[in-house]
Amino acid sequence: MNAYVVVDASIWVARLIDGDVFHSISRQWLDKQRDKGMSFLAPTLLLVEVAAAISRRTGSSDLAQRAIDALENLPNLRLIDMDHKVVQTAIRVGVDLGVRGADAFYIAIAQNLNLPLATLDIDQRERGSQIVETLDLS
Repeated sequence: MNAYVVVDASIWVARLIDGDVFHSISRQWLDKQRDKGMSFLAPTLLLVEVAAAISRRTGSSDLAQRAIDALENLPNLRLIDMDHKVVQTAIRVGVDLGVRGADAFYIAIAQNLNLPLATLDIDQRERGSQIVETLDLS
């Protein structure tokens, strides 16, 4: 088993919003991976995506900020800078696979580091599976 897995914002948002339809499955999956000693990777873009999604869905900027504080303090979450190499790979991924811009960054990191990608986003999972291992949480 890999010591790392790239985790898309969709999983973190579902985990952090109690009423999300995927809350339980996301929480259980993340807890299981953590208990196995797994560490999580994501682009720094994760913080923006999670904050915006939580604020938009809950109407609470305070809740969004608390979620970001929690993510930034997770010892097993490593945020990857979106440097030139990551950006260039994400451009290629976006163009070649036809994925959304943000999704391309998660796939690019998984590809650059030869790691699996976990996501609740069906389109990202299906398209990303052309070049990286993608995980289904169910």
